[in-house]
Amino acid sequence: MSVSYKDYYKILGVAKTADLKAIKQAYRRLARKHHPDQNPGNPAAIERFKEATEAYEVLSDPEKRRRYDELGPDWARQAERASEGAPRGGFEDLGGFRVHVGRDADLGGFSDFFRTFFGDLGRRAGADPESAVGGDFFRGGGRGRRGARGASRGDDLEGAVEISLEEAAQGSRRIVEFQSAQVCRTCGGTGRQAEAVCPTCQGQGQILQPHRVEVKIPVGVRDGSRVRVAGEGGAGAGGRGDLFLRVRVTPHPLFERRDDDIHLELPVAAWEAALGAEVEVPTLRGKVSMKVPPGTSSGQTFRLPGYGVPHVKGEGRGDQLVRVKIVMPRDLGAREQALFEELRALRPTPPRD
Repeated sequence: MSVSYKDYYKILGVAKTADLKAIKQAYRRLARKHHPDQNPGNPAAIERFKEATEAYEVLSDPEKRRRYDELGPDWARQAERASEGAPRGGFEDLGGFRVHVGRDADLGGFSDFFRTFFGDLGRRAGADPESAVGGDFFRGGGRGRRGARGASRGDDLEGAVEISLEEAAQGSRRIVEFQSAQVCRTCGGTGRQAEAVCPTCQGQGQILQPHRVEVKIPVGVRDGSRVRVAGEGGAGAGGRGDLFLRVRVTPHPLFERRDDDIHLELPVAAWEAALGAEVEVPTLRGKVSMKVPPGTSSGQTFRLPGYGVPHVKGEGRGDQLVRVKIVMPRDLGAREQALFEELRALRPTPPRD
């Protein structure tokens, strides 16, 4: 079965030179427009939402975007040629230690094109709390530090993890799995046993062993924060180094975080704004009711205390600020048009200056 090429730039409506900020803005605009909560029972909108999410997944990830740009529409022939003789799944060598990037990575919900194109990279660890972080670790600067007995500790390792805004507000956990070099116990790191090459490490003095860590992502964590896990990095004679995770919070289709406050633009019908109404407002903690007073203007902002993100340090949490956007009806019927004409006669147009 042939797999059709997807133009992710066209799906998001951005140029190929677009930076991450432009890509993020385009995704937020499309996600807000086609989000399933805003389009119940509309399969076409849901499909557009899925396409936009997939495009953002690729274009916001430097490694995926680099591969996508390099191969281009002629990807199938080039990928087939490049994959001849290459290992499928398993562990991929990434500069001194290995990270699991097997075919069993979480690719659920994406198209056949995505799964075929990026099957070895997997999806970034964002949707599934039990998924493994794959392919984004590199050595830090901890080499040469001394342990309690004067021996060098292992390297600090650093990687990236992606979480949702909801996870940032509630806290989450991630399973990190990688292979790191450890001192060979057979030869004590010398690479020799008696007068022969050590049979265990083949003279390298080190062997690769798997290491699995469960990392707690704290409540209220912000985009770009680093989470430190002491003693869970690379192995060394003086003990393990530290593990650092850079946290990336994905943009939400409805909410925007500013410090610990959440901002939301809420569509309101003209008659609700004029007469007042009680409306449902989505929040990170579910939908709540909010009163819109009579005579509310477009752009007016209301505050929901305590519906923001919890403070990382100290107690309490931010607020949610709801900005009203008055939405006018389209395709008026005859009766509706007559009512608006009557309103115009009762309410002359106000001065423009």
